[in-house]
Amino acid sequence: MKNLAFFPIVLILSFINQGKTWSQTVSKDNLKPCMECKELLNLDLPDLRILSADIVGNEIKYCRVIGIIGSEINFGLRLPEAWNSRFIMGGGGGFVGSIQNGEAWRVNQGYATVGTDTGHEGTNIDGTWALNNIERQVNFGFLAVHRTAEVSKSIIAHYYGSKQRYSYFSGCSRGGGQALMEAQKYPDDFDGIICSGPVIDWAGLSLECIDNYKAQFPVNNKNGDGVLTFGKMKLLEKIIMNKFDSLDGIRDNIINDPGAYTIDYSMLPVCHEGLPSDDCFTKDQIGVIKTFYEGVSVNESVIYPGFPLGSEPGWYLPHLTTDTSIIKFGQKTWFGAFGAQFFKYFVFNDPEWDLYKYNYSNLFKDTKYATSFLNSNSTDYKEFKKNGGKMIINQGWADLSVTAFKTIHYYNDVKRSDKEVEGYIRLFLLPGGGHCGMGDVGPTNTDWLEYLRDWVENGNPPEKVIVTKSEKNKVTMTRPVFPYPSIAIYNGKGDPNNANSFTELKK
Repeated sequence: MKNLAFFPIVLILSFINQGKTWSQTVSKDNLKPCMECKELLNLDLPDLRILSADIVGNEIKYCRVIGIIGSEINFGLRLPEAWNSRFIMGGGGGFVGSIQNGEAWRVNQGYATVGTDTGHEGTNIDGTWALNNIERQVNFGFLAVHRTAEVSKSIIAHYYGSKQRYSYFSGCSRGGGQALMEAQKYPDDFDGIICSGPVIDWAGLSLECIDNYKAQFPVNNKNGDGVLTFGKMKLLEKIIMNKFDSLDGIRDNIINDPGAYTIDYSMLPVCHEGLPSDDCFTKDQIGVIKTFYEGVSVNESVIYPGFPLGSEPGWYLPHLTTDTSIIKFGQKTWFGAFGAQFFKYFVFNDPEWDLYKYNYSNLFKDTKYATSFLNSNSTDYKEFKKNGGKMIINQGWADLSVTAFKTIHYYNDVKRSDKEVEGYIRLFLLPGGGHCGMGDVGPTNTDWLEYLRDWVENGNPPEKVIVTKSEKNKVTMTRPVFPYPSIAIYNGKGDPNNANSFTELKK
């Protein structure tokens, strides 16, 4: 599927979970409803309209509730017939715009679970709904997730005659930003939070998107096919892997610790002037490559880091080549459009805003208002820590959307604010890991919720996580991942596809 990378994240996750048989855990925690599903239509709660409440499902049945909070925060809540006394909310992706819940499938495991459209309708790439609409912007920024969590808990209490024992949140990309925002602004909403590949800095990420776009489609050739071609991208991948792949002792197309290396651009063969060929790069093509690796700078200061070595396989489709379904938004690529939508509808309130004319030097002043409710870059988790909250952050090193360097920089900032942060927030970096299940080269499959539950409910922090890679429904690789800054290193003699062949290297 050529455009798999552009699917809404929650759809990707639902594809991943299709075909699996999930069984509910029977325990003393399991509860039955104390009222009929249809009776929820008569539930009288402030600022809430329940539009439908129906029993659905085949082997495992649940009550599906669709409703609206306030003027237009739509949500979908699933309530299992045998409830495990736990609540989990799933986050959304991009600009959301539909009821999204990457954890919806967990109703089959006995969880009550909910998702929201964050207060508007649209697509993951569409920001037009935000034009001059402060209510929608704030709902999207942080309020809709909080309100949905509160309302869902109230419905749950009425339906089962009991409150949840534990509540969890899990989100990736925009959902990862939602996860951080919840812990910062509403630290008692959830006992445990899974934050994956988070969008932390909207201004920085959006600027990087348009900076990369302008390098690939420069103003003097903005209607052309793009500077860096598919063939040259494959050449770059080959050169990078030949240089860095085996430095960890294994040739597996995975760079184990990309942060330990930097590229020397002189290793890239340069075409003779006016004589381009398949085995070299033009100066303009090397310029695009540098832009992707070096990030974006304002007033000679890097404000958003570039992509790590090993992330190159994910660049082409979303960043470099024309996607005809995106052109209607004014740009040719998914991320070019995404960055432009932020500036058009959250910053300048101008659908005609031209990314080619933007002066980066005014970024902080221009985006001050928008970032005040969109950015999740606060390092203050005092109340989350005080409430006993626990959070697992995981980030793919080969993420095609959110650079791992930004997540690492952010986590280090949090550690500087609280030296005890590892007692309640831990970061796991996934070698070869893509973005929310997209573009994975290395093993990334694991049930983060099981590790989080053990931490929250039993007091056992995750000291090691086992991730897997499968082909044709068969596990072909297992690897351990340790809390940052530790890394897993190969012992040099065991099966490199077996997690037992790796040990922890503390940094």
